[in-house]
Amino acid sequence: MRYLARRSAHAVLLLLAISVFSFALLQWAPGSFFDSMRLDPRISSQTVSGMRAEYGIDRPFVVRYARWLSSMLKGEMGFSFAYGTSVGPLLCVRARNTLLLTSSATLLAWLLAIPIGIWGAASKGTWGDRACGMTMSALLTIPDLLLALILLLLAVRTGWFPVGGMVSAGVGGVDFWSRVADVARHLILPALGLALATLPILVRHIRSAMIDALESPFIGAARGHGIPRARLLFRYALPAASNPLISLFGFSIATMLSASVIIEVVLSWPGLGPLMVQAILARDVYVVIGVVMLSSVFLVAGNLVSDVLLFMSDPRIRVE
Repeated sequence: MRYLARRSAHAVLLLLAISVFSFALLQWAPGSFFDSMRLDPRISSQTVSGMRAEYGIDRPFVVRYARWLSSMLKGEMGFSFAYGTSVGPLLCVRARNTLLLTSSATLLAWLLAIPIGIWGAASKGTWGDRACGMTMSALLTIPDLLLALILLLLAVRTGWFPVGGMVSAGVGGVDFWSRVADVARHLILPALGLALATLPILVRHIRSAMIDALESPFIGAARGHGIPRARLLFRYALPAASNPLISLFGFSIATMLSASVIIEVVLSWPGLGPLMVQAILARDVYVVIGVVMLSSVFLVAGNLVSDVLLFMSDPRIRVE
């Protein structure tokens, strides 16, 4: 509990620092949502000045940050000028959709990466291992944008997958399992794109960790005792290689979040990515700050889960 409390305190301080930096960066950036209103001859300068005063845009930085932090604690997360509502409810649905996409892609990526990485380590130096390495290298060089466009082209040309959105039109009246199946069909391509974007990094780290474990003296002793290969890999080598893989879990969440923005925009998945792009174009700063803070919370929470799992699996950390 002391370890968890200490790591949680570090996470809170980190989120506080991110909030100050993000708020300052966006507040001091040139331009604002009200600049476009000044170009409209139907809106007087007095009206624009009144709106700036109403929303506290003309207040000092410390006052604006304190008001925004107070709204964060209430769950409002500021006010969206473009949508005319609090940012919190606006982000709630989008965050749920992004979590569904990233969690599904993370599960798919790890389910693919673990057996591929273990097989690559067990067959080190063979033609199959070299072919797998070349495939992962080629996949790593493909930009996320190009990968998303390839998947979009696949959906358009073949018609096997729905193009854009999260649900089909008219699906609201069907039963629950039919709606789940419809969402799953829309989820396949975005989740596959995210999984492929992070798969080469995961495979390389898992292969490297397994090779280090297989070259350990205790694995050589176990091999000398005639322990079967499958048991040697999964019962002894994989647990020995688990520490760097658990740490890699938090890194994979960060990679998923960064790649999900492009995937969501290109494949029209209604998550945080398209909302942030629209907010940046409209200079709706509080929506942008809300998306940044939610992404930071997801990332810090993933790293916190990795720390807890590492604490539970490694007795050396508990002793320390």
